[in-house]
This record gives sequence, structure tokens and C-alpha cells, in this order.
Amino acid sequence: MEENKLPLEEEVPNLSTEEAPTAENVETIESIKIKMQEENDELKDKYVRLMAEFENFKRRTAQERIVLHQTAGKDIIMLLLDVLDDCDRAENQIKKSEEKESNLGILLILNRLRIILQQKGVQEMECLHTEFDTEKHEAISIVDSPEEMKGKVIEVLQKGYYLNEKLIRFAKVIVGK
Repeated sequence: MEENKLPLEEEVPNLSTEEAPTAENVETIESIKIKMQEENDELKDKYVRLMAEFENFKRRTAQERIVLHQTAGKDIIMLLLDVLDDCDRAENQIKKSEEKESNLGILLILNRLRIILQQKGVQEMECLHTEFDTEKHEAISIVDSPEEMKGKVIEVLQKGYYLNEKLIRFAKVIVGK
């Protein structure tokens, strides 16, 4: 049973009911109470810090899980963006051709691909005739332009895209000077 004693138990004097407490015994008891209170305060502080650290950990992992979920398919979506570019080029060719009715099925498939990507959080960047922004655009060329188009995007060579409002591909553009 000696092993289960608290660290300060051996310091507590054994006072029988017949003995009157002496000044020395009272002093010892008071010093033990102070030590125990300090130890208690220290343990409370450790507990509060540990709980705060655990709450921060839970919040951080929840945020990481959300970000991971939102960007989990980013690699596949990046590959599909190249396919979407090809689809845009094909659609432009179909619109220029005289056989639009015969290519109606292809147009339906292209629109379905766009809808699916939008449902997964992919958004096309609107950049034509906007101010050139190095955070969103990659300038491929700079050409002479009218005064009102200086510093603006004149032509989009490759569309830029967002995934859940996060930039995943810069737009390749021609800028006016």
C-alpha cells in the first residue's frame, strides 16, 4: 500500500485526537497545503493548455480535410482542361462548318462535359478586355493597340480556370501596349 501514497503524504504528521496541534505541526500542515495548491494550479494550467492544443488540432485537421476534399481531383481536372480546350476548338470548327445538324450530338457531349466540370467546382476565368493581372494571366505577347486597350487583355489564347475559387491554371493572353 505504500506505493499508492501521494508524494506529500509522508510529510503529513500523524496527529492523534488526543494531541493538541503544535505550532510546528500547523506550520508543516500549512506548507503542505500551499505545496498542494501550487501543484493543483500547475496541473490545471497543463490541462487547460492541453485542451486548447487539442481544440486547435481538431480545427486544423478539419480545415485540412475540407481543402483535401475540394482539391482531391485536381490532377484529373487539370488533364480534363486540356480536353476541354480541344472541345472548344472543335466547337468553333463545327460552328464555322455548314453541317451543324450532323454534329449536334458532339455539341451535346461538349456541353455535358462543361456541366460536369462546373458541378465539380471548375469555373472559367473571364479575362477578355480586362486589366492584365500577373496573378491570373500569363502574357504570351504584347501588341500595339488603341489607347483604350493599353494594359488590357486583347485576346485569350488559352483559358484560365478556377477550382473552388482557387486558381488552377493561368490564362495565356495577348496584352495591348
